[in-house]
Amino acid sequence: MLANGAKLGYKKAGATEYTDLPDLKEIPDMGVEPEKVDNTGLNDKNMQYENGIGDLGDMVYKFKYSNGATSAYRLMRELQNSGETASFQETLKDGTITTFDAQVSVKRTGGGVNGVIDCEVAMSIQSDLEVTDPV
Repeated sequence: MLANGAKLGYKKAGATEYTDLPDLKEIPDMGVEPEKVDNTGLNDKNMQYENGIGDLGDMVYKFKYSNGATSAYRLMRELQNSGETASFQETLKDGTITTFDAQVSVKRTGGGVNGVIDCEVAMSIQSDLEVTDPV
């Protein structure tokens, strides 16, 4: 499946509906990678492991750079500056929905001759990922 058609919405505390952020260009890998914890006994012939707590890794969404009043850059910068945790909803073309809470940090990328300037929004996850499968 292509990433085309994916959306990222957000809502602040107290809001009832998600607002889709404009000009989404790239979505991150999504899922939990548990830490492999060594639990080998002195009499085991092989190393024995258990899954530890999960690590969501770096989740960074990329947007076209624009600095209009309703641009992703401006809206997410305001959220970053407030320090608030917001709720996010990623929706894929097939209807898969993943929701999570996060604090954000925003970065405008550099550029050069014929280079595109983007906006990157990094997520510091504050909840579990909740996945809703399509019907």
